[in-house]
Amino acid sequence: MITLHHVPQSRSMRVLWLLHELGVDFQVVEHAFDKSLRAPEFLSLSPAGRVPALEIEGERMFESGAMVEYLCERFPEAGLGRLPGSMDRMAWLVWVHFAETVSQHVAALTQQHIMLYEDSMRSPIVMKLEAARLRKCYEAIEARLSTPLENRDYLLTGGFSACDIAVGQAVYMARRFARLEGFPETGKWFERITEREGFQASLPRPESSLIYEQDFYEAWDG
Repeated sequence: MITLHHVPQSRSMRVLWLLHELGVDFQVVEHAFDKSLRAPEFLSLSPAGRVPALEIEGERMFESGAMVEYLCERFPEAGLGRLPGSMDRMAWLVWVHFAETVSQHVAALTQQHIMLYEDSMRSPIVMKLEAARLRKCYEAIEARLSTPLENRDYLLTGGFSACDIAVGQAVYMARRFARLEGFPETGKWFERITEREGFQASLPRPESSLIYEQDFYEAWDG
């Protein structure tokens, strides 16, 4: 049995989405984004006290990028990975891990807007800088989706894959801090992939504890 330890609106969502797309049996243990992640029981699964954590046949994993690679290799029949020798292998690896480039800027903005409760602790400069870095990430995605001859439907020539899931989930989070206006192909791609049943199934449930209470967070001017 596969067990995913998950916090809604966090990086673990990309693994949850992938599991739905793979069509395999799994169960989810949902956690709150609080100090319970520092409990000894959870630290035995993820020693840094972060989600996701994955239990699979007695083994344990942490780090979502590693989970994406492992699950795609374990279930190659779903066609969401690109194995060594595949034409798209190099690009697949690049874009799966580019999701973390996006996510690190989201994490910095989450800290500034949500985790730092006192205004004196927040930095308008950091907020604006990190939001600008997210837009630079959007530029990279826009360039990938746009070609001189035609626009790509997905990040890889070979079609929808786990890198669309990984980057798509990162953009889902990034849109809390940087809008997609001005990036038309990225906007169409994002709309396309988030219509999928796997994405919809990975969204927070009505009873879930949420990290973000607003749809968008403006940069704070101090």
